[in-house]
Amino acid sequence: MSLSDGWLRLAPEGLYCEPGDFYIDPWRAVPRALITHAHSDHARAGSRAYLTSQENALLLRHRIGSARIETLPWGRPLRIGQVEVSFHPAGHIRGSAQIRLGYRGEVWVITGDYKRQVDPTTLPFEPLRAEVIVSECTFGLPIYRWPPAETVLQEILDWWQACAAEGKNALLYVYSLGKAQRILASLPATAGPIYVHTSIAAINALYEADGVRLVPWRPASEWVKGTRGALVLAPPQVQGSRWVERFAPYEEGQASGWMMLRGRRRQRALDRGFVLSDHADFPALEETIRQSGAQRVFLTHGYCSEMAQYLRARGLEVYLWETAYAGEMDSESDGPPGGPASDAASGQLPPQAPA
Repeated sequence: MSLSDGWLRLAPEGLYCEPGDFYIDPWRAVPRALITHAHSDHARAGSRAYLTSQENALLLRHRIGSARIETLPWGRPLRIGQVEVSFHPAGHIRGSAQIRLGYRGEVWVITGDYKRQVDPTTLPFEPLRAEVIVSECTFGLPIYRWPPAETVLQEILDWWQACAAEGKNALLYVYSLGKAQRILASLPATAGPIYVHTSIAAINALYEADGVRLVPWRPASEWVKGTRGALVLAPPQVQGSRWVERFAPYEEGQASGWMMLRGRRRQRALDRGFVLSDHADFPALEETIRQSGAQRVFLTHGYCSEMAQYLRARGLEVYLWETAYAGEMDSESDGPPGGPASDAASGQLPPQAPA
C-alpha cells in the first residue's frame, strides 16, 4: 500500500481525509483542520477553520490565537462531506481526543497522543473498535513499562519533603501543558508552597477556568528571596539558565517517561528522575491496538519500526507514516501564541533516545 492509497492518506500538509475534505493535526495551514489536542506539534496556527473536542476549546484558543474554532461534545457524530466524525477521550492531556472516522461501512480511528493511566484532569482513554487504527508509538519499545502513577507521585512528594528537611527547594522539570497540571491536581494541598514558571501559570489558569481543581500555587514572579522548602515546577529547557538561580539552594528532578533510562538522567545532570508520562507505555500501546480489532495499523511517530516488527510478527498489516509529530521529545514550553513565555530561557531539547 502506498501513502496515497485509501480515503485517509498522508499529504504534504498532514493526514488528509479526501471524502471529508479535511486534515487531522496538519503541520501546514489548511482550509479545515481537525485537532486531537493542543500540544504544539499537533495544533498549529494558520488554518482557516478548526474542529476539536469541546474540552479542548480553551487550550486550543490559547495555542493558535484568533481563528475560527468549532467544537464537538464527546461521542457526538458530525457529518463532514461523506464522512461521519466523532471525538472520543484519549487521556493524554485535558481535551485530548481520538478521532473516529466512518466512511462507506469502514471505521478508522486516529488516536493522536494517548495514555491509559488515570489522570484527574481529564476523562480516561476510551477503547474504540475499528478496521484501521492510526496510532502513535512514542514509547514503542518493551523497556517502557510505567510504574503506577500513584507510586511515582508519592516519590515526588517524598523527594520534595526530603529537600525541605535539608533546607533546599525542589526544582521539578515538567512539560507546561498537561504534566504540570496532572501533578498539581494530584498532590496534597497542605504539602507546602508551590511556585510555577510563567508558561505553566498561563495553562493553570485555563485549567482552573474550565473547572479543574489544582492545589494552591503561585507564579515564580512572586518568589520571595530566602524561601526554603518549596516545590518549583518549570519546563525542561530552563535547566542551566539564569532563571533557576533565584531558587538556590535546590535539587533538580524531572518527570518524564524518558526518565526510565538512567543515561538520560545522567545526561541531564539531574538529582532525581521520576517515570511519569502522558503517553502510553509499550503494554498500553499493544493493548490499545489489540482491543481495536484492527487488522491494518499505521504508526505515526516514536519507535515505529520496532513496534511495526512486533505487530507484524503477530499477523497485523502495519505501515509507517512519517509525520511532524514529536511525542514527548518536544519540550513543550507552551507560551502564548507565536512564541515561548517571556521568561523561558533557550536550551537544548533532550536528544533522541537510543534504539
